Amino acid sequence: MMKPESSALSAGHRSVPHTADLRVQAWAPTREECLTQAVRAVCESFVDLTAATDARRRDVVIRADRDEDVLVTLLEEVVYWLDTEGEVPVGVELTPVTGGLRCGLRMADAGSLPVTGAAPKAVTLHELVFTRGPEGWRCSVTLDV
Repeated sequence: MMKPESSALSAGHRSVPHTADLRVQAWAPTREECLTQAVRAVCESFVDLTAATDARRRDVVIRADRDEDVLVTLLEEVVYWLDTEGEVPVGVELTPVTGGLRCGLRMADAGSLPVTGAAPKAVTLHELVFTRGPEGWRCSVTLDV
């Protein structure tokens, strides 16, 4: 994993090897940026977002008390929009609200983007981690592909 050069944690994400599934890790100084990095990691695992432009916006409110539940529900939204509308988020704006999170997802047509891997089908709770430490936030999540 990347080691920050100073005491402040830089934001980032990566996919890690996992048998027959997709496992991503994300990190950032803030909870919302860590969630954004997790979404980006999932999307970059199956499409190339380099030239992606947003075509529409989806606004959703996630209601969850635990941070882990917010992470799972946000990624379930990604899977839902991909499965039902063929859309993938190319931009994410997250704002904390009482009892959850307001999400502005800037979406693009997934079919217009180069495919780089298998699309996620579901978020699992297996080895789910979302924690805050002295250097910032970190999460790890596994998705079925």
